[in-house]
Amino acid sequence: MGHFKQVRILLLNDMEKLEKTLFRLEQGFELQFRLGPTLQGKTVTVYTNYPHPGEEFSRKNFRPLAWENPTEREDDSDKYCRLNLQKAGSFQYYFTQENERRGGGYIVVDPVLHVGADNQVLHLDCVTLQTFLAKCLGPFDEWESRLRVAKESGYNMIHFTPLQTLGLSRSCYSLANQLELNPDFSTPNKQYTWSDVGQLVEKMKKEWNVLCITDVVYNHTAANSKWIQEHPESAYNLVNSPHLKPAWVLDRALWHLSCDVSEGKYKEKGLPALIENDQQMNCIRKIVWEDIYPKIQLWEFFQVDVNKAVQQFRALLIQENRKTVRKSDPKQLLKIIQDPEYKRLGCTVDMNIALSTFIPHNSGPAAIDECCNWFRKRIEELNAERLRQMNYHQEQAVNCILGNVFYERLAGHGPKLGPVTRKHPLVTRYFTFPFGEMTLAEEETFINRPDKSCFFMAHNGWVMGDDPLRNFAEPGSEVYLRRELICWGDSVKLRYGNKPEDCPYLWAHMKKYTEIIATYFQGIRLDNCHSTPLHVAEEMLAAARSVRPNLYVIAELFTGSEYLDNVFVNRLGITSLIREAMSAYNSHEEGRLVYRYGGEPVGSFVQPCLRPLVPAIAHALFMDITHDNECPIVHRSAYDALPSSTIVSMASCASGSTRGYDELVPHQISVVSEERFYTKWNPDASPSNASEVNLQSGIIAARRAINKLHQELGAKGFIQVYVDQVDEDIVAVTRHSPSIHQSVVAVSRTAFRNPKTSFYSKEVPQMCIPGKIEEVVLEARTVERNTNPYRKDENSINGIPNITVEIKEHLQLNESKIVKQAGIAKKGPNEYVQEIEFENLTPGSVIIFRVSLDPHAQVAVGVLRSHLTQFNPHFKTGSLPVDNADPILKIPFVSIASKLTLADLNQLLYRCESEEQEDGGGCYNIPNWSSLKYAGLQGLMSVLAEIRPKNDLGHPFCNNLRSGDWMIDYVSNRLISRSGAIAEVGKWLQAMFFYLKQIPRYLIPCYFDAILIGAYTTLLDVAWNQMSSFVQNGSTFVKHLSLGSVQMCGIGKFPSLPLLSPSLPDVPYRLNEVTREKEQCCVSLAAGLPHFSSGIFRCWGRDTFIALRGILLITGRYLEARNIILAFSGTLRHGLIPNLLGEGTHARFNCRDAVWWWLQCIQDYCKLVPNGTDILKCPVSRMYPTDDSSPLPAGTLDQPLYEVIQEVMQRHLQGIQFRERNAGPQIDRNMKDEGFNITAGVDDQTGFVFGGNRFNCGTWMDKMGESDRARNRGIPATPRDGSAVEIVGLSKSAIRWLLELSKRNLFPYHEVTVKRNGKNVKISYEEWNRKIQDHFEKLFHVSEDPSDPNEKRPDLVHKRGIYKDSYGASSPWCDYQLRPNFPIAMVVAPELFTPKKAWKALEIAEKKLLGTLGMKTLDPDDMVYCGVYDNSLDNDNYNIARGFNYHQGPEWLWPIGYFLRAKLYFSKLMGQEAYFQTMFLVKNVLSRHYVHLERSPWKGLPELTNENGQYCSFSCETQAWSIAAILEILFDL
Repeated sequence: MGHFKQVRILLLNDMEKLEKTLFRLEQGFELQFRLGPTLQGKTVTVYTNYPHPGEEFSRKNFRPLAWENPTEREDDSDKYCRLNLQKAGSFQYYFTQENERRGGGYIVVDPVLHVGADNQVLHLDCVTLQTFLAKCLGPFDEWESRLRVAKESGYNMIHFTPLQTLGLSRSCYSLANQLELNPDFSTPNKQYTWSDVGQLVEKMKKEWNVLCITDVVYNHTAANSKWIQEHPESAYNLVNSPHLKPAWVLDRALWHLSCDVSEGKYKEKGLPALIENDQQMNCIRKIVWEDIYPKIQLWEFFQVDVNKAVQQFRALLIQENRKTVRKSDPKQLLKIIQDPEYKRLGCTVDMNIALSTFIPHNSGPAAIDECCNWFRKRIEELNAERLRQMNYHQEQAVNCILGNVFYERLAGHGPKLGPVTRKHPLVTRYFTFPFGEMTLAEEETFINRPDKSCFFMAHNGWVMGDDPLRNFAEPGSEVYLRRELICWGDSVKLRYGNKPEDCPYLWAHMKKYTEIIATYFQGIRLDNCHSTPLHVAEEMLAAARSVRPNLYVIAELFTGSEYLDNVFVNRLGITSLIREAMSAYNSHEEGRLVYRYGGEPVGSFVQPCLRPLVPAIAHALFMDITHDNECPIVHRSAYDALPSSTIVSMASCASGSTRGYDELVPHQISVVSEERFYTKWNPDASPSNASEVNLQSGIIAARRAINKLHQELGAKGFIQVYVDQVDEDIVAVTRHSPSIHQSVVAVSRTAFRNPKTSFYSKEVPQMCIPGKIEEVVLEARTVERNTNPYRKDENSINGIPNITVEIKEHLQLNESKIVKQAGIAKKGPNEYVQEIEFENLTPGSVIIFRVSLDPHAQVAVGVLRSHLTQFNPHFKTGSLPVDNADPILKIPFVSIASKLTLADLNQLLYRCESEEQEDGGGCYNIPNWSSLKYAGLQGLMSVLAEIRPKNDLGHPFCNNLRSGDWMIDYVSNRLISRSGAIAEVGKWLQAMFFYLKQIPRYLIPCYFDAILIGAYTTLLDVAWNQMSSFVQNGSTFVKHLSLGSVQMCGIGKFPSLPLLSPSLPDVPYRLNEVTREKEQCCVSLAAGLPHFSSGIFRCWGRDTFIALRGILLITGRYLEARNIILAFSGTLRHGLIPNLLGEGTHARFNCRDAVWWWLQCIQDYCKLVPNGTDILKCPVSRMYPTDDSSPLPAGTLDQPLYEVIQEVMQRHLQGIQFRERNAGPQIDRNMKDEGFNITAGVDDQTGFVFGGNRFNCGTWMDKMGESDRARNRGIPATPRDGSAVEIVGLSKSAIRWLLELSKRNLFPYHEVTVKRNGKNVKISYEEWNRKIQDHFEKLFHVSEDPSDPNEKRPDLVHKRGIYKDSYGASSPWCDYQLRPNFPIAMVVAPELFTPKKAWKALEIAEKKLLGTLGMKTLDPDDMVYCGVYDNSLDNDNYNIARGFNYHQGPEWLWPIGYFLRAKLYFSKLMGQEAYFQTMFLVKNVLSRHYVHLERSPWKGLPELTNENGQYCSFSCETQAWSIAAILEILFDL
């Protein structure tokens, strides 16, 4: 079962800083950090402050995580380090490379909440919270009767505003003493303490199943807090924040103006105490500009005393004149230096800069006077600039003052404060002033007396549109001066500094406060979170979590940006962000918020347990109304309370409300001025009783039902959500359970407009509900009743008594008063839809249905889930025991799959369009989209892998599945039409699909995916189990790459390989379906898909043998490898292996290299396969025993393989010369006549194999010109005649190997006999080997010494230190081109190379040729280099027309394997450092191949890319030799 643990993978990428990305995880999850492509191969260390198990969390304590590599291989694709998450909170991680931070971020782990005596888990999505203003609860002994209202209304969490002693303003958030319980709660007879509160909280948790949270307020304290007077350093005052002095002076001036206005002193200037119109507002502006500003001269705080400065300058000049005159630094300009104490005219300038700027001509008095005048002028200019700045601030200040006055006294939505008085001044004061009355001038003398000015403390407040990460009271902010603060005049802003040492008392006091809260409450709400200093909140929450590890933390943020929200959520570990439905301007928006804040779409795919960690949005606590916002009855109507709260409650997240909403209190319950108490619970209370409530009051009865439902939906996993906007007022929200497939549909008719005064249509649209309605869970209508109208009670917070809800629960459809009738319509053969017609869905009504699938579909889903449990225990829930299922379903799928061969799996999983067409079929085509890449399961899985993580249910693929059974039938019928084990898989799928077709169409994509995933992953395991231990124990990369072997190796309807000798054992046979005769059915290897996959273009000698080691030998498919080697051996002619095989009978022997790759493969076979040298004795059926014989049937002439090998060596030494059969346009429409003449031989002097001419191309770089327009038709782009470097290397490898074999008596020849001038001459392998060894580096290495005598054409050299691409080419400059072919020789015959020279050449190749996925086929410095291959382009450009540059720049993948293997081999000889760097390079390059492989719908590696790894549409999408080359380097690692 450990396999099904929830694991999330976080891919680390270089320089990826994710501090603003939210990653949410649950306790019990495992988090794995893995290296992304940019980091693979590098030495990376991951650090985290998530503590070791059993250790305390410390935010600053980071520890490194240990890397684990499950496969213990050198590639980094599976390497990870992990955290087992068992602790709630916010944790940070970062990673370094060579001790430098390269990226990082946060993870937030949710707390686990428990309720009840038995401590059952309360899931976060089950939370239903109600807010209470603590001061309205009355004496503590009456709390229970008031709190019981929440319990009886079905809430399971209560949020209290602060319970501490309040300040003078009586605002709930202005606290006088953070450590003391509000004495208002005590009675004359009993003093209550925190432990009494704790006991009540505990009782509510255990007996009521209700949790309690309360606020913490870190930003401010009440202005009358006793402790702040004793510790004024805890506030922003004029001693520790002298930058506030100008703002303080302005604030005092405005206070004096306010007092004068209230006393009528400005009446004659047009400003009476009662401000009523715009004209009076203009008077305020005039008075401030004309009377206040000139009087207080705030600019002086920012200016220099001119006379004093000039005097000082003059004295220095006279002094200075005696010394040398210094030169001015032009970058250093004279500027004002702000006085840190902010004294009037206390600013200064740098006299050194002044002296070097203003220099007198001589030391005479006139010159000094002139200089001082210039200096004075400059200071006056600087002062004038400061005055301009101050005017700009003063302009803003006046605007803010007037805005404030307008809102408080004139605005329709404002508080309309009436006349200006001392209690309600013109503007709120920004600073405390705890002294008696005096004049402004007298007051200002206090600012330079620390014993007094330390008590002038800045009030707190908030700033519209401010950056929440900036503290507006710190230096650099002008908020107080510009009067931009919306100020809370009852609270003083607290000044923490950057660390506890900056204000020890405040930090200690607040920590103690936090610990008290965490001791007694299960959670906290961070008040005013967006302007709480983050480092403070981090420290406090860490203290809280050390007291209560599973602390529930909520906050309301007003940052205006999800990314900024994430900064707070990440750093503080906030569990839920408060979101409010009141922000919705209509029902449509309200519905959108429901969808936004939780759940996944209905019919979503089942996600795997191990999957990438994806960014999340913060968990929401979605509230219909929060306690500090306007009352919805005022903005909407009382009738909307029920429908809106139902919509909110249907969201798949936590939900909440505020006390008063359910009772329909028709006004905001003010956190500042409300002093009445909440009503108590009394089941028997009458509607007219203003101090008590019960189920008949307001919407309480309906609230109880929807809260219960909300909790049930959260607990039972109804995580899928669908929101339907039925019309402008009606919203239907569906919550669906993906395991039991039950839905709950809530239809709410909102009443944003008052139904009494607005028109609502009687016609309500019909609704179609898919499935069978089991019951009406609830129907409720907001109705009027006959009681006295609302009158605000003096003692109790009472609601509207004459509106209530009419509610019925758990009734059948026919009992409903809201549903007129319900018809059943069949949508499909197995899909019921109920059509609902409403009659009483009046504004303010809701009806909630519980819907199941129709019984038939329910059984089908249960059976499917039952069979799917064999793949994933997730499907156990909702599964049904099965008795009468198809017998094939009684067999575990793994048993059916285990009978498949790898050749069967090729048909089951892959086969592209052209392969499938050979069998008379094709790949499935999705209308209006495209065809699948493969006919097998991989074609479907590639698309599903794209769709599944995003739940892209609108994709054409999903639409096709929902619209009909075509795709489903295609999958099973295609397999059933084949025979044997493949057909059995088809029958199993068909039996599963029988049930799939019986479920509602909207669920088909999800279950189709689940069936295919189960089958597909089982089939992959079956494939890997038939491969080598290298694959079975390999990394994910190795395993997925090895599937290229299954992809490329298959058996078509017609055999692609020539027949093997009948005397060869273990050859596979099958019954021909047409002739009913036995025929050989050997696997053949396709060169690439889709272009080289079928017919005569499937098999190519060169491609086969470049790919064979990686595709077949390394993967352990030895028999298939043997058969392919022997089949090609039988076609030998002229001493060559064919290029295009054409089943042997249509072979073309026009390549010089295939035979040497064939020999290399035989060598590899002998070395890698147990008893591999036995192949040398295997019979080869010769199709062409002589060059001119007609093709012979298999078995006519058999020869052991070693004789065929000897023939190859003999024919090359003798010399090969022939003209291709049927030469002319019938076999090659582009080739010139000379091109059909084939030559090959061995140079007597050097031992090098040579051949070719300038009109043909005998190596892998075989592009023939095709353009008449560009005049390149019939001309090879890269003839590479002479001795191509890789052929010399391959031949050297073969000769060395044969020499070794003959010494071990495993090969009967040690020499070759040839005719020279009519005589037999014997040439030993020893001699041939030595010749190549002696001449190779002399003739191939381009020396770094320009005078090297071996260099015959120094004029053609343009890169030194490399190896030539060929030797003796007909166009000599071609020899000197830098291409990626010499590393091939390095891998197969490293003995030819001096390590130092080889290393230098490889470094040049790396610098010049290494691309993203492949190697550039030509040096970019070459004049004919072009990195973009376009085979369709026909123009006048000789070098690129019709793809002439196929091998002149585009980046081919297979050479990169040889380059990396060569690099790895020689790095070991170059020392530790070189090896270490090479390992990094190899892993880093391979990681790019891994990414491509994962993302490619073909699940392969391409033939080539254009320059810099750009996609090339003319390339094969997956190529055998590309996959093989990468597998080989992974094998070497």
